[in-house]
Amino acid sequence: MIDAYPSLRPLLFALDAEAAHGSTLRALDLAHRLHLLAWFVPPVAAAPTTAFGVHFPNPVGLAAGLDKNAEHLDALGALGFGFIEVGTVTPRAQPGNPRPRLFRLPQHAAIINRMGFNNAGVDAFMRNVGRARYDGVLGINIGKNKDTPNERAVDDYLTCLEHVYARASYITVNISSPNTKGLRDLQHEDALHRLIGTLRETQERLGSQAGARKPMLLKIAPDLGDAELDGIAQVLQATGIDGVICTNTTVDHTLVANHPLGHETGGLSGRPLFALATDVLRGMRARLGPQMPIIGVGGILAGADAAEKINAGANLVQLYSGLIYRGPRLVAECVDAIRNLEGTRRAA
Repeated sequence: MIDAYPSLRPLLFALDAEAAHGSTLRALDLAHRLHLLAWFVPPVAAAPTTAFGVHFPNPVGLAAGLDKNAEHLDALGALGFGFIEVGTVTPRAQPGNPRPRLFRLPQHAAIINRMGFNNAGVDAFMRNVGRARYDGVLGINIGKNKDTPNERAVDDYLTCLEHVYARASYITVNISSPNTKGLRDLQHEDALHRLIGTLRETQERLGSQAGARKPMLLKIAPDLGDAELDGIAQVLQATGIDGVICTNTTVDHTLVANHPLGHETGGLSGRPLFALATDVLRGMRARLGPQMPIIGVGGILAGADAAEKINAGANLVQLYSGLIYRGPRLVAECVDAIRNLEGTRRAA
């Protein structure tokens, strides 16, 4: 196995961040078609686990946002992930925010993005899912269109839920992106209860019709106070949702304020997010008790970070920005760290 990423990264980082993103995914697709990925991707140990009724070959997944239109499932599936989450997808296609909208801050191992749910719409998204040969665990992350007012947001989420249900292993309701104006207002307790309650009714109806119930998760922001987290936890328990993802990106740029790009508007991810996201994860575990599954995401750049998320209460973890800085080797490293942690726990 050749770890080529350290040599390739300077070339990619010489490109505009969004251009590099697209080039990398196209290169992965080509390498996969030519059966070359095995030369560059380390083998990933088996570490089977189960959460919200779904069986995972390992607990390390790909976070939503990297493959918004489900166009690269086969290549991404060859990188050793235990599961892949794609999207965020909205009912109608939308271009997202104006460019530039993606920024690397290498000194901080961080990313700032204000993409704005750019995607080709749910119909094109599902055509891509249908063409893929990937047969692993597939999470589908759903959102609302930018021009849909919050009073009608539930209609957009219902449209997406109904379209993706048959092909998803689980569905994530994204109300926590900071890049769609007003979206995070849906996290307020009353609005959240109405939204999740309606979606839960549809989830159960679709499950009965299909003869297979698909879990539904909520993805929350890291920029929440204790009272807000209390309210969200109460809604999650009252509605019987299947799990929660902690967390999305942060609007707090304090830790990167000294960087020339630190003032750019958008969600901050990578190393500066780790402590904040992990604190929210730990707090939600304390509020929810041991039963509700939690996916920990935000700032994982090493195997030790993944193990710390598990120690904080996560059942599974997801990667995104860490892949930009570390490459595909990070997947195997995180799986190994979690396996070692669980081995230590059993020995104790």
